[in-house]
Amino acid sequence: LVPQGLSMDASKKVDLKIIIIGALGVGKTSLLHQYVHKTFYEDYRTTLGASILTKVLAVDNTPLKLQIWDTGGQERFRSMVSTFYKGSDGCMLAFDVTDRESFEALDNWRDDFLDKVIPREQDFPMVVLGNKIDLCDRQVPKETASAWCKEKDIPYFEVSAKNNINVAEAFETLAKQALTTYKGIFESYLTDSIKLTPNDKPKKSCC
Repeated sequence: LVPQGLSMDASKKVDLKIIIIGALGVGKTSLLHQYVHKTFYEDYRTTLGASILTKVLAVDNTPLKLQIWDTGGQERFRSMVSTFYKGSDGCMLAFDVTDRESFEALDNWRDDFLDKVIPREQDFPMVVLGNKIDLCDRQVPKETASAWCKEKDIPYFEVSAKNNINVAEAFETLAKQALTTYKGIFESYLTDSIKLTPNDKPKKSCC
């Protein structure tokens, strides 16, 4: 985000774009609706492209408006989904703890996202959600997912969209990370603007 103006008013609402990515069927839409509407629907149609929901909240006394993009997980839509990455302030990687392949796909999803975010930042605001912990046929141990996230320094949350376990905590952790990064970009922008005074004329160089 490019800050508008040269003052950061803590009481002014900040708009942040959050995107949820991951394999088909991991519950991205369910997670989003549980967070925004406090409802759970089992029968969702496959998301084609992206859909957007908004959520207003306060983080560190700063009012935020989250624009949350829910993306399709089908491989054939991967190139289209990646066009939605632009302008994101935070990324949520989701997998299904009962589906080993969805966890193993996280590397590809993360790399694809970082490759298309310019400039590429390894410390881009990101969290990982292991969804469907309410089910008993688990294939991905918590320790395995935690180790993957620890290696990449990404917060990990075990969640259940159905039972509303840790869903709000995960979104709010990402929102806090994104806000911190936003403020850092703003302060850098402000500092650079102050440096640009009328006296900063280019020096003549000799041939």
